[in-house]
Amino acid sequence: MSTATDDLQQVKRKIFDELTKIVDPEIGVSIMELELVDKVDINSGKVAIDIHLTSPFCPAVFGFKIAQDVRDNIYKLKDINEVKVNVSNHFMADAINKQVNESKYPAKTA
Repeated sequence: MSTATDDLQQVKRKIFDELTKIVDPEIGVSIMELELVDKVDINSGKVAIDIHLTSPFCPAVFGFKIAQDVRDNIYKLKDINEVKVNVSNHFMADAINKQVNESKYPAKTA
């Protein structure tokens, strides 16, 4: 019989698997390998992810892409109903957070 703790661990593993697939477009390395993910909170199908970018002045277009990929990839996972991404330590952080978190969610896949 599966417990809530087992389920949470399974969801966490899926989230980290997805995060590992997301690559910084500028340097072609996984955001997990670059240690850009600061925090992942999971609560009843809602996920909040704090990330930072490689530098406070990395091109904003890459920051938007990374944040959007994080949000969209995690949202597509089964049992995830909401994803909020918080980018910190970047000159465009507020704009990135607003645009990404207010964008339409992608369609769920089976």
